[in-house]
Amino acid sequence: MVEMIAPGEVWLVGAGPGDPDLLTRKAERLIGAASVIFYDALVGPGILDLIPPHVRRVPVGKRSGRHSKDQSSINNLLVVAAQDGERVVRLKGGDPSMFGRSMEEIDALAAAGVRTRICPGVTAASAAAASAGISLSLRGLARRVQFVTAHAQAGDPLELDWAQLADPRCTTVFYMGRSAAGEISRRLIGSGLDPATPVLVACDVSLAGEQLLQTRLDLLPLAARTFTEGKPALILVGDAVGNRTVRDARLIAAAERAS
Repeated sequence: MVEMIAPGEVWLVGAGPGDPDLLTRKAERLIGAASVIFYDALVGPGILDLIPPHVRRVPVGKRSGRHSKDQSSINNLLVVAAQDGERVVRLKGGDPSMFGRSMEEIDALAAAGVRTRICPGVTAASAAAASAGISLSLRGLARRVQFVTAHAQAGDPLELDWAQLADPRCTTVFYMGRSAAGEISRRLIGSGLDPATPVLVACDVSLAGEQLLQTRLDLLPLAARTFTEGKPALILVGDAVGNRTVRDARLIAAAERAS
């Protein structure tokens, strides 16, 4: 029988948004076949519970402002483990190819002669849309969907093509957007997007503590402040987002106070 992971091989595995039920069957089999798993901070606890007791776990989580390992150190850990003949799984939140810095790890492993393969996962934007009961694309409203990372070095502005992002016939999803909510709101409105454009802010997507707050673009900075500092959040912008009402009593009260 062919082993699912050969000794000295590395799999980059998408852990999805956190709910173990959203993990792919292949991802679950790879987790069970590994001898060592390097996992991110955004990997849900229910996913980690699926790791067999005999599999070595190595946390290499990175969150804004709290980096346990820099990327070059993670690359080196993967290379060393593969060269030692381990069956390596690199477990990443969401999908490895969506803002997961996959190519940096793939390039480092390839330079060391290590075979690397990818198992995709459910990205947080898809899970947030599912939880909210909306579609990211919608005939007549959103023909295009664009994904943007809102992460920048502390104090640096977001260097983005705001004119292109301010497309009223598009759904734009900002990953890691909470701290940049004020700039996102200001720059999109300044580039011509209607201040009343619907926005959905999603936190802890698919987990028990999931929060979905619906607001409008000009009230986005206020909405973002209702979330706990440091929590991973998505910001979805566009008319398709407002196609179905998803409300939270705290946001309604905050919006009414602001009006």
